[in-house]
Amino acid sequence: MKTTAFSTLILIVAALAILLSSAYTVDETDQVVITRFGKVIGEPTTDAGLHFKIPMVDQVNPFPKNLQEWDGERGEIPTLNKTYILVDTFARWSVVDPVLFFQTCRDMRGAMIRIGDIIDPAVKNAIASYDLIETVRNSDRLVNVNDPIFGVTGDAAKENKTIKAGRTVITRQIMGNAGEKLKKFGIDLVDVKLKRINYRDDVRGSVYDRMIAERTQIVEKFRSEGRGEAQKIKGEMEKELKKIQSMAYKTAQILKGTADAKVTRIYADAYGRDPEFYSFTKSLEIYGKALGKESTLILSTDSEFLKYLKKR
Repeated sequence: MKTTAFSTLILIVAALAILLSSAYTVDETDQVVITRFGKVIGEPTTDAGLHFKIPMVDQVNPFPKNLQEWDGERGEIPTLNKTYILVDTFARWSVVDPVLFFQTCRDMRGAMIRIGDIIDPAVKNAIASYDLIETVRNSDRLVNVNDPIFGVTGDAAKENKTIKAGRTVITRQIMGNAGEKLKKFGIDLVDVKLKRINYRDDVRGSVYDRMIAERTQIVEKFRSEGRGEAQKIKGEMEKELKKIQSMAYKTAQILKGTADAKVTRIYADAYGRDPEFYSFTKSLEIYGKALGKESTLILSTDSEFLKYLKKR
C-alpha cells in the first residue's frame, strides 16, 4: 500500500511539473514565437494570457509588440559643400512580423545591429547629397545665409537662398531608404529624426569666432544707423524749435509795436492837449535819473532845471 501511494504521489508531481512546464503567459506588450529544435512552429502568439506548448521540446521566444527606440551613435558626415558635421540620429520602430524577425535577427540585440547597419548609411547618403543649410532649415524664411552657422558664404550663399529640400524632406528620404530595407527583417520603421547637428570640435571654435564677429558687425551697423537717426531727429527738433522761436519773436514784436504805437498815440494826445504837462513829466524822468541817493549836483537858484522844484 505504501509503495502504491508513493508511486501515485510521484505521478501527480510529475504531471504537475509537466503541466507547469507546458504553460506560458504572454504579456499585452509582447508577441511569442514557438520554436521546436530551432524551427518555428505554427503562427506567432499575439493574444495576451495563458497558453500551452509541448514541454521540454518547444521554446518560447518573446518579442515586444510596442514601439521601440533606436539611438544611433554620433557620426561625422560631410555635406555637399564639404562641411564636416557631427550628426546624432534616433528612430522609432516595431516588430510587425515576429517569425521573419526571429529568422533574420534572432533577438533584440541582433535587431539593433541590423537597424544601425541600415540607418547609418542612409543618413550619410542623404546628408551628403545636400548643403548644410538644407539639414538645419525647413523653409524659405528670411535669414542671413552668409551666417557661418550654415557653412556657406560668398557666391555659394547667394545660390542657396532658396531651400531646395529642407530637413523634413531629408528625414523622409532617410526613412524611405532605410524602411524599405528593414521590411525584410520583419521590422517597421515608424520614424527617423536628426536629434542633433553640430560642427567638429576642431572647427567649432573658429565658427563661433566668425559668428561673434558677424553679430558684432550687425550690432555696430544698428548702432551707427541709430546714431544717424538720432542726429536726424535732433536736427529736425532744433529746426522746429528755431521755427517756433522765430514765430514767437515775430508775434512778440508785432504786439510790442502795436502797444508802443498805442502808447505813443495816448502820450501824443495827452501832450497835445497840455504842453506844460509834457514838460513836467519829462523833467520828473530826468530828476529820477540824475538825482540818486549818492548824487551831488551844484546848480544856481535860477537854473531852469530846478524850476518845478522851486514852484513846489
